[in-house]
This record gives sequence, C-alpha cells and structure tokens, in this order.
Amino acid sequence: MSHTAHIPSHRKPRRSSSKLALRAGVAGGVLSTIAVAASPAQAEPVTETIEMPTLTNVDLSGALSSAVAASAEATQQDALVQDLRAQEDAAAGKAAKDAKTAKEQAERKAEAERKAKEAEEKARAEARERASRTAERTTLSASSNSGDSDGGSSSSDSGSSRSTATGSAAAIVDFARAQIGDAYVMGATGPNAWDCSGLVQAAYRQAGIDLPRVSGAQSSMGTSVSLSDLQPGDILYWGSRSGSYHVAIYVGGGNFVGAQNPGTGVVERSLDYDAPSGAVRIL
Repeated sequence: MSHTAHIPSHRKPRRSSSKLALRAGVAGGVLSTIAVAASPAQAEPVTETIEMPTLTNVDLSGALSSAVAASAEATQQDALVQDLRAQEDAAAGKAAKDAKTAKEQAERKAEAERKAKEAEEKARAEARERASRTAERTTLSASSNSGDSDGGSSSSDSGSSRSTATGSAAAIVDFARAQIGDAYVMGATGPNAWDCSGLVQAAYRQAGIDLPRVSGAQSSMGTSVSLSDLQPGDILYWGSRSGSYHVAIYVGGGNFVGAQNPGTGVVERSLDYDAPSGAVRIL
C-alpha cells in the first residue's frame, strides 16, 4: 500500500461546467435587467400640441353677483317681515291698553253719575222732608187758629177728598196701593221697583191711558185742579207744573201713594206729610 494512501487531498473539487454555465446565464440576465432599468426611457416624438379648454361662455362674475343680490334680498325681506310683526305686536298691545283705559274711564264715569243721581235724589228727599215738616207745622198752626175762632170745629178734608174711587180711578188707585212696599230705584218702571213717574205711568196704564215717562211731562197733562177739590186718581206734583221733580197719585181720604225715595220706597202718606205743589186731573 502506498504511503500516501491515507493522506486526503487538499484540493478543491472542480465545479462542473454545467453549473458554471447556469450561473453565468443568471448573472448576465440580472445585469441586463439592471442596465435596462438604469438607461433613460426613449420618449416618442411629439407631433402636435394639445390645448386645455377655456371657459369662454361662462360669466362667473355675473352669477356671483346674482347670488349675492338674491341673498341680500332674502335677508332684507326677512328683516321686513320681522319689523312688520313687531309693529303688529306693538299695535295690538296699544289697542289692548287703550281698551282697558277706556273701560276704566267708562266705569268711573258711570259710578260718578250713579253717585250724582243718588246725591240729587237724597237732596230732593231731604227737601221734601223739610217742606213736609214746614207744611205740617203750618197746618197745625192754622188748625189751632181755626179752633180758636170757631169754637174748636175744623175740617181739613173736603167732601171730594173723602169720596170713594170708582171705575178707571179705582183701577188706578188699586194698582198704586198694590205696589206699596216695593223699592224705589231711579229710572225703574216695575214690576218690583219704581221711580215716582214710573209708578204713575204704570198705574194709569191700568185704565188704558198712556202717560209720558217723566214727571214734568205728566204734570203738564190734563187740567189743573185745586188741592181742596181732589178726586181719587188725580196726579199730585211737587215743583212747577211744567217742571215738576216729583209726582204721586191721590187715593182719597187725604192720602196719596207714591214712590218717594230710596229710603222709603213706595208708601202711602197723608197730604200733610209732604204737601204737594198742585194737582192735575186726567180722567
């Protein structure tokens, strides 16, 4: 056996030619690819120029102006609407305030008129009361003097005053007496409250006679009669005949029925209680 048989060879083994050829081909392909990528691309020659389209038919400034004008007009219109609403609200508020003020003034005026009427009626009642007391004192004085002169015999009633009502007069008297106790209210014409002329008018209506509404006109009707020649149904008045402020109905026996005042209402009184100024006869 050779003495070199146990010593391994230190040379590298040769590569096969096929592997070398393969490696060479791969390397060449890679280098070719890199060279192609690195080389500038060849551009095609330009044969014509392409122009960008221009907006020659669109008026941008006009459209913008129109939009701005429309917005301004809408804003102005809204402002006008708001202003109109504010004016309407203010007008409604003022009208309500004026109506309230007018109502309060009317109420105050009505209250003042009512108080004035009550004061006037009270003054008239007081005046009639004073006149009645004066007449009563005069009558008593006259009676006393008459008694002294004729031995104490006197008579304040005439024969006609003591007569009994009949026919239409009875209807008037009966109606007037039926209302005794009713209230006195200025301007009232029944059925449960009266003023003086309202009662006289309603009483005469029972006899089919229509009298004017107020006392002055009622005392101007018919013919004037003396207080010493009264008959049931005659109208008594206080004041002047054409301008009387109070009326009542003579019911006979020296008495009358009338709506006197708010304090007494409808009452029957003696002529001496409140002597009338005069009398008229309608029947």
